[in-house]
Amino acid sequence: MAQYAKQWLSLEQQVDRLVARGLDVKDRARAIAVLEVIGYYRLTGYLYPFLESEAYTDDEGRARVRVLGRYLTGTAMEHAEAVIEFDRRLRLLVMEGVERIEVAVRMRTGYILGRTSAFAHEQAACFDDSFTRPSTDSRDPRPSKHVQWLERVKVRRDSSDEQFVAHFRDKYDDLMPVWALTELLELGHLSTLYRGMLQKDAEELAAAFGVPRKKMMASWLASLNYVRNVAAHHARLFNRKLQNAPSRPAAGAIPVLDHLRAENAPKQDFGTYNALAVIAYLLQTVDPECGWHERVGELLQQFPSSHALTVQSLGVPVGWEKLDLWSR
Repeated sequence: MAQYAKQWLSLEQQVDRLVARGLDVKDRARAIAVLEVIGYYRLTGYLYPFLESEAYTDDEGRARVRVLGRYLTGTAMEHAEAVIEFDRRLRLLVMEGVERIEVAVRMRTGYILGRTSAFAHEQAACFDDSFTRPSTDSRDPRPSKHVQWLERVKVRRDSSDEQFVAHFRDKYDDLMPVWALTELLELGHLSTLYRGMLQKDAEELAAAFGVPRKKMMASWLASLNYVRNVAAHHARLFNRKLQNAPSRPAAGAIPVLDHLRAENAPKQDFGTYNALAVIAYLLQTVDPECGWHERVGELLQQFPSSHALTVQSLGVPVGWEKLDLWSR
């Protein structure tokens, strides 16, 4: 294993290094001020798409692209600042959109499960066998996903300072009905619980949001949880390849999302745009008057295009402005 040997650099030396790599820095004082508030590695993360690259053939004869350590001619500090500001505004919009969806999913989950029992979340009969069955692998014995979920939720409930939690703790010996418990759940908790729900209950919930199948809704919830976490931790979002990509509907299943499967769709079909499209679609049911799609559209039109980046870096298709999803 290689030993790390790079030395600490002062802010002035960091600017020197950026200049040596080809970055145009017109105002050193401004560059230092930027580094003071965001740091060298965050800045260079946003500058990564501006690096030069070259094609080569690997040992097995496959065509590859190698990213080099020098910036493309014409790359300036201002390019990074513009993309950083765009990404900040994008993260805020994603946080808002996912928040509206998360609250609505909380309500619907508690409503559907609560119809069977006030404490349905604790009862194995209310969930799929794959969720309630413990692992029988002798090499890795574990309790069921249901039991693990209950343990995680208990930790969250016990650490809550919400007044209604104290009410149930004091008056009902900590017993809390599912329609109250869901108010404490984060999207990750909801996503896990949803995957474990019985098919009929899960499809009822999905239908309430205009989603045709449980499997698709489960994929979307997991993906939205991922992008929400990226945004909440202030990580770069605009050109991220999503680890949890939302599944794309089959042609005709959700017509306003058919373009996600179009032959001319960008190669970054698992990029950020897919998540934005899913949020915009779900909000048509959750809060059609919130104007989220309009504000996202306005931001996309303001993308700081340059010699290295266009709005297609997000996976946005050409002609997106005319799609029903954004122009309604």
